[in-house]
This record gives sequence, structure tokens and C-alpha cells, in this order.
Amino acid sequence: MSRAILLVDHGSQLPDANHLLDRIADAVRARLAGAIVEVAHMELAEPSLAAALERCAARGASEVVVCPYFLSPGRHTSRDIPQLVAQARTAHPALTVRVAAPLGFDERLVDVLLARADAAV
Repeated sequence: MSRAILLVDHGSQLPDANHLLDRIADAVRARLAGAIVEVAHMELAEPSLAAALERCAARGASEVVVCPYFLSPGRHTSRDIPQLVAQARTAHPALTVRVAAPLGFDERLVDVLLARADAAV
């Protein structure tokens, strides 16, 4: 079984904001050599979740884990992303698709937050 990781964020009208997800995907690819890793934006930018799921299938994935790049559970992670996944899956009924939890609490995020506070101008 070939597993793909599909990172999804909200999407922005600002290209630099959207490229952040590309950087995260590159870092995941570096850790998981040869892995199928794609990105999607819920709205305001391409690729859409449906287009990214299509790419995962075209690259040979039989399973896709959709990883919301959000900190906390909310409307997007509990309702919107699962709905988008359900809609996109209709084109690939044989594909197993699971939705991971948002990033949530992790002590390592506290380290990042404190580093940002120390670097504030």
C-alpha cells in the first residue's frame, strides 16, 4: 500500500502565505525520502483539495492521509475539510482517505512560540 500525505491549509490571497505550505511539504519530503507529499488550499489559492487528491492518486497512492495545517480544532478541521474530502473522494472510490487531527498542543510548539517572542522586533 502506497501512502500519501496531503497537507491542507486555508489558503490565502498572498502568495508568500501559500508558499509556506510548500516549504512544510519540502521538509516532510526530506524526512520521508520517496514519499508522496502534496499540498492543497481550502480556498483562495490552488491547488484545491480535489486537485491534490487527484495528484496523489495519479502518483500511485492507495491511501491518503489528509493533514490539516491548523493549530486547533474548529469549523475548518471538524466540518469543512471532511466535507471537501468526501466530495473529492467520489472520483476515487477505491482510494482510502483518512483525515488527521489538527496540530493541537505539543511542547515543541511552545519552544517555537518562545523563539518567536525572543525574535520580535
